[in-house]
Amino acid sequence: MNEQEINRYWKKIVNTMSEGFMLVGPDGIILMVNDSFEKLTGYSAKEVIGRPCTILRCDACEMTLKGSGRSWCKLFAEGQVLKRHCLLRVKNGSYVPALKNASVLKDETERILGAVETLTDLSELERLDQKVELLSRQLEEDTGFHGILGKSASMQKLFDVIEKAANSEAPVIIYGESGTGKELVARAIHQLGRRRNEAFIQFNCAALNEALLESELFGHIKGAFTGAYRHRQGRFEAANRGDIFLDEIGDVPLSIQVKLLRVLETQQFEHVGDDHPIAVDVRIITATNRNLEELVAQKRFRDDLFFRINVFPIFLPPLRERTEDIPILVNNFIRKLRAKTGKKISGLSPDALECFMHYRWPGNVRELKSALEYAFVIAEKGLIDLNQLPANMVEAKGSVRPVEVTGRYSTSTDFALNPLEEKEKTELIKALRQCRGNQTQTARLLEINRVTVWNRIKKYRLDLKEVLSNN
Repeated sequence: MNEQEINRYWKKIVNTMSEGFMLVGPDGIILMVNDSFEKLTGYSAKEVIGRPCTILRCDACEMTLKGSGRSWCKLFAEGQVLKRHCLLRVKNGSYVPALKNASVLKDETERILGAVETLTDLSELERLDQKVELLSRQLEEDTGFHGILGKSASMQKLFDVIEKAANSEAPVIIYGESGTGKELVARAIHQLGRRRNEAFIQFNCAALNEALLESELFGHIKGAFTGAYRHRQGRFEAANRGDIFLDEIGDVPLSIQVKLLRVLETQQFEHVGDDHPIAVDVRIITATNRNLEELVAQKRFRDDLFFRINVFPIFLPPLRERTEDIPILVNNFIRKLRAKTGKKISGLSPDALECFMHYRWPGNVRELKSALEYAFVIAEKGLIDLNQLPANMVEAKGSVRPVEVTGRYSTSTDFALNPLEEKEKTELIKALRQCRGNQTQTARLLEINRVTVWNRIKKYRLDLKEVLSNN
């Protein structure tokens, strides 16, 4: 094929490229695009030819705002741009990550004729990177139910609830104390759901201040605020077609709650600094260790947002209420720590195991793992003994009886309550007696939700017959 024939078929040639192709004039006007460009940006050739290339709002195109002609864009001053990561604003208003290569075209007299750019879509690559990270973490937790360990009745019920939640598209909220494994539950819901092959984005809402939180969740455009030198894709945009897990949802400021509510109701949001609505298809999973109903009563959490996220609540039992799972957790963590450290530690001594079974575990599974990591630093081989456990555990030994989960609740509590819990329990018992055990009337009397009454009966292991008989 000679040069004349190549020129004859060059349009067909560029249309076979998997990368987006764009030819622009020296003034930045788009002269030609290929099929891959149309697929990447959502714009048809007719919609962009004759328009300036700035329609894509590429954050890597460092405009010089002042000046004209050859200096209007750095590309025409430098001659080429190679392997530059950027974000392109596509037709629906969202931003797509891309890899840009560009070169200026000149004739034999060095007169600029235009520029050619290729754009490689990186969104699939980023999604695969997230998948690899997810699978890597899953390999580290290769036992149990999607990394969640437990054979107790409460955990078996939890696994059943997780499977039901995964089969639904309703918003899920996970309640549980710190260290109970809310992130693992959220990840299991994703892995079992229909969106398992799409992105799973997780974010801790308590990690940032209000301004940064808004930018992280919804993204921002270049120049939206001081320091916004580039476009930024938000977590919701990254989670499109997949699941987003928002941990510590109770710590979200009221101003951000309004925007979250809009996403739930309309499946749309705007970047910070922009008013162009962006549509997303995201399943929202939230988690908290706080009492959202109390926050609603205190006007610190919007009631309309609470009702939208509290569609499918999941309650994680604290470790003190499933002590029969402690040996399973201990053996699993010891096996992993032994492989990681190379130490020939075989397990816990009888006294150490008794200490583990009697301890209240305010930090739950996370604290149990930390206690074993501490012991692996102190111990060298054989069995871990009492003197190799954290001091606070040994000091608490014998002060708390292990909780036996029997499904029956009495007026006696098997673990120490703080003053607020004591007051809450006393008020609940008083209201139940006053309402003769009617939980709906009790809820009205206490000005709380009926589900909350049921949860508190379960929390304090109350036997209604015993409560009423002692009236």
